Amino acid sequence: MNDTPIILDDFLNYIQTIKGKSINTVTEYQYDLRTFFRFLKIRYKIIKSDVDFNDIDISDIDINIIKRVTLQDLYSFISYVDKERNNKNNAKARKVASLRSFYNYLYSKVKLIEDNPTIDLEFPKTDSRHPVYLTLEESMNLLDVIDGEFKERDYAIITLFLNCGLRLSELVSIDIDRIKDDTLTVIGKGNKERTIYLNNSCIDSINKYLEVRPSKGVKDKKALFISRKNNRLSPKGVQYVVKKYLKKAGLDTDKYSPHKLRHTAATLMYKHGNVDIRALQQLLGHENVSTTQIYTHIDDERLRKAVKNNPLSQISMKKTT
Repeated sequence: MNDTPIILDDFLNYIQTIKGKSINTVTEYQYDLRTFFRFLKIRYKIIKSDVDFNDIDISDIDINIIKRVTLQDLYSFISYVDKERNNKNNAKARKVASLRSFYNYLYSKVKLIEDNPTIDLEFPKTDSRHPVYLTLEESMNLLDVIDGEFKERDYAIITLFLNCGLRLSELVSIDIDRIKDDTLTVIGKGNKERTIYLNNSCIDSINKYLEVRPSKGVKDKKALFISRKNNRLSPKGVQYVVKKYLKKAGLDTDKYSPHKLRHTAATLMYKHGNVDIRALQQLLGHENVSTTQIYTHIDDERLRKAVKNNPLSQISMKKTT
């Protein structure tokens, strides 16, 4: 992207090197702000109307253009990505977050602007959905169908997903020397270290895989999970593995994914592990407990039983004569 303006480059460097944001977050912010800059050139009629959106050159975006932006422009942008680019509420909310972070940097950190138009910019209401997860029976069936040349590796991968609630990025980042007894240290969201506790199934599956893990010609000797070509297994490689066995287990590969296996682990821990919401937040590495609260719906049966077991539950109104 050789047309990235200097002001955007500086911001991206700041959030990565100073704020410690992950590469994935930096990439998302870059995409959102590039889209915003292209929109500005259309809105301010800086380009001809017949130029394809993705071909709009933003190298000339400078502080003078950015200073022109008003709250009205910002809401117009959110409306644009909703109507013209079919962004759902979560995608629009991320764009608001990107804009607020960018303008806060310009206003509070490098002091290039005197007014911050994003201060009153509201987040769109995000979609509230129950997490999609496998049942206990489906999870056991998924483990049962694992076989083939990389059986031990693949079994360990899916066992860790289903038992620990790992993110995909956390799983591929696992180094052998970060496994100590029943704990595992991974790099979580925002480049933060997170301690994972391993149960017997996880320890057993890792040990069985280590017995057959290739050692000769491995390019990243610390990496736990190795690909056919002796590289650290990539996120796409893990996604392929999970999809392969989901399909073999007769499960919908459009519905389920590595992230849904994380949901499954969280659901099983909350439902069967007697953990409260704060403990689950820590286990999953959520920054805010509000993110974890999507799992509370799964305890409807326990709540129903609690109400039914109320000592007053069998009392009915006496008939009057």
